[in-house]
Amino acid sequence: MNGLFFRGGRFLCALLALCAALFTAGPARADTYTQTRYPIVLVHGLFGFDNLGPVEYWYGIPSALRSGGATVYITQESAANASEVRGEQLLSELRRLKAAYGHAKFNLIGHSHGGQTVRYVAAVAPDLVASVTTVGSPHQGSPVADKLQRDLNNLGLTGVVASIANALATFESFLSGQPRLPQDSLAALLSLNSAGAASFNSRFPAGKPTSSCGQGPAVASNGIRYYSLGGTSVLTNFLDPSDVLLGITSLYFSGEQNDGLVGRCSSHWGTVLRDNYSWNHLDEVNQALGLRGLFTSDPVAVLRAQANRLKTLGL
Repeated sequence: MNGLFFRGGRFLCALLALCAALFTAGPARADTYTQTRYPIVLVHGLFGFDNLGPVEYWYGIPSALRSGGATVYITQESAANASEVRGEQLLSELRRLKAAYGHAKFNLIGHSHGGQTVRYVAAVAPDLVASVTTVGSPHQGSPVADKLQRDLNNLGLTGVVASIANALATFESFLSGQPRLPQDSLAALLSLNSAGAASFNSRFPAGKPTSSCGQGPAVASNGIRYYSLGGTSVLTNFLDPSDVLLGITSLYFSGEQNDGLVGRCSSHWGTVLRDNYSWNHLDEVNQALGLRGLFTSDPVAVLRAQANRLKTLGL
């Protein structure tokens, strides 16, 4: 009986100590894992948007970054246009944000064609850019763009298809609240094919890999840190209808690892964080609606880790 009272007494003391700790503890510490010095700016790719109703292009990523303390902006450029045109649009938006909120610099993250868009800004206005991260960007061009251009030219359908694509891009921009953005799908195609990418790289080489399928300098000559990452899977989730289209376009790569639109080596720019995530081109931004392969890396967590890397560097 005495042992029973002894054990009961110890339990009561432990319970009282726990209650005292809960009452005397201060407020929970805020999560600062992604609290970078400079704001993070997310830039969409070809036929991209900020959001269409409840559907985010960067699905779940902005809120996850903000939950860790980051200031995040999602910009809207032309859904389809040349790299330089989209770059000028982004530059205008950054200058507006600087004037409105006093930001000195920005950490730019671009997906797909957004990679060339952010590289353009870093080249022409390096004083505004703290870092550049590209996600699944076709820095060496895409065989899909090459094949599409050849086929349309051979069939004499370039003008017709471009008009349809421009109408789609205009409608998409209208739905995302930017109906006046100019659309030029042919200019986008010429930016994303091999020849267009080579020309762009020759004019804006900062961060360029120093060897075939290699890495670029950790810090480019303009003082900006460049990073890149990409995926090498295509059919990742049978519930995602976009996988079918990416499965078809992946056939243009002649055996090269790719994400359905961009080859593994083409995604390299600056420091290559990883080039073989088990993602396809839309999984890289957590589309569609977060559908991806089971047991694959979470793109939300990957971009949170990149934000933390930038934070650690004082960026």
